[in-house]
Amino acid sequence: MEKNDKIYVAGHTGMVGSSITRELIKNGFNNLVFRTHSQLDLRNQTAVKEFFETEKPQYVFIASAKVGGIVANNTFRAEFIYDNLQMELNLIHHAYLYNVKKLIFLASSCIYPKFAPQPLKEEYLFTGILEPTNEPYSVAKLAGLKMCEAYMSQYGANFITLMPTSLYGVNDNYHPENSHVLPSMIRKFHTAKVNNIKTVELWGTGTPMREFLYVDDLADAAIFLMNNYDHQNFINVGVGFDHTIKELAEMVKTVVGYNGEIVFNSDKPDGTPRKLMDASKLLNMGWKHKIELKEGLELSYIDYLTRAINL
Repeated sequence: MEKNDKIYVAGHTGMVGSSITRELIKNGFNNLVFRTHSQLDLRNQTAVKEFFETEKPQYVFIASAKVGGIVANNTFRAEFIYDNLQMELNLIHHAYLYNVKKLIFLASSCIYPKFAPQPLKEEYLFTGILEPTNEPYSVAKLAGLKMCEAYMSQYGANFITLMPTSLYGVNDNYHPENSHVLPSMIRKFHTAKVNNIKTVELWGTGTPMREFLYVDDLADAAIFLMNNYDHQNFINVGVGFDHTIKELAEMVKTVVGYNGEIVFNSDKPDGTPRKLMDASKLLNMGWKHKIELKEGLELSYIDYLTRAINL
């Protein structure tokens, strides 16, 4: 990418899209184009066609998606598959029709089979059943990934897919019912702290293992791969190590300054037992994350205090 190339970040107001936008600006890219949801409904084929026809972006980052934690995924199953499929179909197809030079589609590590071997290598995709609680979301993301592969195979379109591990950071979603595990913990521990609640209940047993990548590191990787990766096969993005949910909870508890007790409700689902990415392909290209988990948690808590405390 050249500094004055026109770059479209779909989903620029979300956690991932806003981070990619910040990183692009920080790196001197000065011709960015955006649309809010009220300005452009990405589920609307005609509206997306008109946008590409008018703006003609040269590079596209697809960071737009309907996302959430276990509760949201399991409750709004139809919305998760419909909304995500519609957005992907419209964006990828019209990027091809209007000659986008390169496109990055962001998938998610949760679309790997539930019981895939660990760490998760790219070749393990499609080798087993999906996690039932987020199956509709996973099916949609798998479709987007395969769509990029198909358009590269048939049309030569340079559309690549990144498979990030679990993300967190600035501009995260701290909603009490549809947030992911880490921002949900930040909210719960902070609420318990300020209300002097003696215990915090968390779902599951605390034994599942999770890998976490600070969102600005993902944005850095996305720009790196936009400039350095041109392969039909998707590529994992992660840090290469993980923590139990119990360990994560203790770290969040310390960062927030909560002094009460953590109680795990084993009657609630754990989700996938472990999700550790094999990011060796990316790491061997010379990229590495910069923000360690403790620093990232501190930045996330500051973000919660300054931006989302009233949610």
